[in-house]
Amino acid sequence: MAQPPGPDNPVTKEFEKRTNTKLNITWVSDGVYNDKLNVLLASGDLPDLIKLPDTTTIPQFSTMVRQGAFWDLTPLLKDYKNLMDSPAQIWENTKMDGKNFVVPIVRPLEGGATLAIRRDWLDKLHLQMPTTMDELYTVMKAFKENAPDGKQNTYGYTMRTNEIIDNTFNGSNGKWKEVDGKLIDVTLEPTMRDAILYKKKLFDEGLIPPDFAIMKDDQFWDLATGGSAGVTGETIEALWRWTYDQWKRDPSVVWEPLVSIAASQGQFTAQNSGFIGVAAIPKSVPEAKVKKILSLLDYGASLEGSTLSQYGIEGVHYTKEDGYFVTNEQSVKDSLGTGSFGKLFMKHDPYMYAFAPGMPKDVFERNKKIIDAKSKVSTPNPAIGLASETNVKLGAEYTKKIDDLKVQVIMGKAGIDAWDKLVADLKQDANYQKIIQEMNSAYKERLASK
Repeated sequence: MAQPPGPDNPVTKEFEKRTNTKLNITWVSDGVYNDKLNVLLASGDLPDLIKLPDTTTIPQFSTMVRQGAFWDLTPLLKDYKNLMDSPAQIWENTKMDGKNFVVPIVRPLEGGATLAIRRDWLDKLHLQMPTTMDELYTVMKAFKENAPDGKQNTYGYTMRTNEIIDNTFNGSNGKWKEVDGKLIDVTLEPTMRDAILYKKKLFDEGLIPPDFAIMKDDQFWDLATGGSAGVTGETIEALWRWTYDQWKRDPSVVWEPLVSIAASQGQFTAQNSGFIGVAAIPKSVPEAKVKKILSLLDYGASLEGSTLSQYGIEGVHYTKEDGYFVTNEQSVKDSLGTGSFGKLFMKHDPYMYAFAPGMPKDVFERNKKIIDAKSKVSTPNPAIGLASETNVKLGAEYTKKIDDLKVQVIMGKAGIDAWDKLVADLKQDANYQKIIQEMNSAYKERLASK
């Protein structure tokens, strides 16, 4: 894995030079990011710009916004054309109480976490690309039993981002699904039960790693890049970024993202939120500096700034051939692309997830076609940015109980009857039902404000 950019990184220096800004960026790994944010917010000693995963994941942030601890940027943003060029839907997805307290770090609406499969393994075993969960099961079983790489203990699926299976069975992009103008919690639906039993079948037949529930990201990818699994889940660009070294070792390796896959609810693929985080400015920052920060973000959202962020410096990190950015080894070494600077500075580009440094043009063109196909069938998340006060207080406890029992049933440590009992209990649980009511109230308010 590439290291985060240091202060001497040539692109960091170039951003400083072009914007007349001194950057002091603290890079934090994903695994501890939310914990660090909670500590930082509790301390009150905040940097001039703070990046959060979204507007609702960190309850302390929502509380501080309503206490006036962060700038309402709504009246200022009209002066920053590049930022405002992002689709209105993305700005809508990041509003709080109808106002813009954050700037979205934009991403495309298509091309996020998706199932991906070893196309070369399919071809070797004379199998078709699966279009249904039953066909996917058949492919996973063939991968395990026939071990295309000749390895022992080959799995079908790494189980990375395995909530894709839940979403496919439920026909929902996450926990909430819009039905007849209301939000329903798919946890309580029979389709969630079907998803759990599907995963249990994979577990019982050894098609997924037995310790999937406690595996870390790098362990999932060790399985995928080591030739020990033929299906994984990842964003389209990261699928290339994480397998760059594997491809160099063996050019015959072909990971191909699926457009969509079907269970009982029809073909499904999730639409992205349109952002990978949000940036907020504490009220302690003077207004003149707020405008300077917004100018910096606006430059990052320009074509020039976004090119610097994603591809680097021409002649150092890339050359252009027929309009295509041909990136070199230095671009990988200097941590370019969406995984570092792209988590701060980015222009909205519907095909951004199609590209990663070092990618050949034919893979890029294939990925663009997959993204176009996804855009025709993708399902948005109707609950992005909605909050429930009861969920802030009790939601984590419920989520843990639900997720823990799912794993126990999948691993055979509890029967499906235990799941049925939990669902029945949640339907009678006043606090859980209150969360559903509050989410629906917030959803109605959003619809009314449009």
